[in-house]
Amino acid sequence: MSGNPVWDPEQYLRFGDERLRPALDLLARVAHPGPARVVDLGCGAGSAMPALRARFPGAALRGVDGSAEMLAKARTAGFDTERADIAAWVPAEPVDVLFSNAALHWLPGHAVLFPRLLGCLAPGGVLAAQMPHMHAAPVRAAQDRLATDGPWAGRLQGVRSAPPVPDPAWYYDLLAPRTAALDIWATEYLHVLRGEDPVARWAMGSSLRPYMDALEGEPDLREGFLAAYADEMRRAYPPQADGAVLLPFRRLFILARV
Repeated sequence: MSGNPVWDPEQYLRFGDERLRPALDLLARVAHPGPARVVDLGCGAGSAMPALRARFPGAALRGVDGSAEMLAKARTAGFDTERADIAAWVPAEPVDVLFSNAALHWLPGHAVLFPRLLGCLAPGGVLAAQMPHMHAAPVRAAQDRLATDGPWAGRLQGVRSAPPVPDPAWYYDLLAPRTAALDIWATEYLHVLRGEDPVARWAMGSSLRPYMDALEGEPDLREGFLAAYADEMRRAYPPQADGAVLLPFRRLFILARV
């Protein structure tokens, strides 16, 4: 993944229900008569794997991820896992369902990546991917801007979170000539978050990881950067009358069958 962020399973799963919902929505649209091999690419802590196992009980299911910490969490639930750089991963055998929830947006070069993933599928196989489409939203845009403005700027020079995800039409033009069936859609979820600085805490489990990693060993700079970010998030996402904070979160879904 971009920047090789160090993933904290407990922080990521703090909002586990909200992060799992898009995976379940994607899985509900996956149509395959009887896959023999199912891979969760970028499986993280294995949150989607119980649903994959329930949906395809006869399939050999494997989770692939680059984070040893995340895979350790997945293995505690009894799942078969493989540690690999998902940007370069190639299956030993063609896959029937290649499922990826909130992982591929960390990788650059989608013009090469997505056709390569299609090439990993068996005939009739399905690539099912979901990616945040949030680069212009305050929760994401503030990160790159703040990284260049403050006493931490030197340590964060060149550090970025996940690259921007192209628009749906770009993926259509890329994938339509290479697939037998293609379905692309976007959904904006409205997450109801509670607690102290919930939007900043949401980002600490995902998109803020590269910045936090780069400031490891510099506690004053790290805490200063996080405090500045949290302050911006409080202004961008003010609480409702009951104290809840609403985080609109747009996600892009791709179902491609070869």
